[in-house]
Amino acid sequence: MASCSEESAKVTASDEEPTEHLASQKREARLRKFRELHFKRNEAHKLNHKEVVEEDKRLKLPANWEAKKARLEWELAEDQKKKECAARGEDYNRVKLLEITADDAERWERRKKKKKNPDTGFAGYAEAQFRQYQRLTKQIRPDMDTYEKQREECGEDFHPTSNSLFHGTHVPTKEGVDRMVEDVEKQIEKRAKYSRRRAYNDDADIDYINERNAKFNKKAERFYGKYTAEIKQNLERGTAV
Repeated sequence: MASCSEESAKVTASDEEPTEHLASQKREARLRKFRELHFKRNEAHKLNHKEVVEEDKRLKLPANWEAKKARLEWELAEDQKKKECAARGEDYNRVKLLEITADDAERWERRKKKKKNPDTGFAGYAEAQFRQYQRLTKQIRPDMDTYEKQREECGEDFHPTSNSLFHGTHVPTKEGVDRMVEDVEKQIEKRAKYSRRRAYNDDADIDYINERNAKFNKKAERFYGKYTAEIKQNLERGTAV
C-alpha cells in the first residue's frame, strides 16, 4: 500500500511540474507583452509631446516662413555654385544657362514681363501716392555700417525721445541727394508723356454714335483725313456724284 501511494504521489508531482512550467511561461509572456505595451505607450507619449511642441513653434512662425526658408536655402545653394564655378575658372551664368530647360526659360521670361506694380492709370490721388510709396520703399538699401557707426557715436541718444533736440543735425549723403534728383527727373519725364484730357467741344460736328465710334473716327481722320477731305466736303454740300 505504501509503495502504491508513493508511486501515485510521484505521478502527481510529475504531472504538476509541466503545468507549473506552462503557467510560468504564460505569466512571463504576459509580463513581457505588458512591458512592451508600456514602452510603446511611453514612446507614443514622447512623440506626441514632441509633435505638440513642433506645431506650437510652427504656429508662432510668420505666415511666409516656409517661403523665406526655401528662398534662403536656394540663395545658399546659388552662392555655393558660384564659388565652385569661380574655383574651376568657369562663367557661372553660362553654366547656369546650360542647366535650364526650354520650358523653364520660357516661364521665367513670362515672369519678367509681368510687372509687380503695374500702372493701371490714374484712379485717385490716394492710389497714386500708395504706388509711389511702394516704388520708393523698394529702392531703399540700408547701409548697416553707417547705421552701426551712428549708433556707437550717439550712444543712448541714438533713439530720440520727446525731450531730444536733433532738428537740423542730419546731413544727407551725396548718394542720397543724387538718388532723389534722379527720381524727380524720372517723375517729370513720366508726367510729360501723359497727354492731358481734351475738353469737350460743343460746337464740333457729331459724326459718331458712341464714345468708341468717336475714337475710331478720330483715328481714321488722323490717318486718312487728307485723302477724304474733298469727298467729305462734297457730301456736306450735296454735290457728290
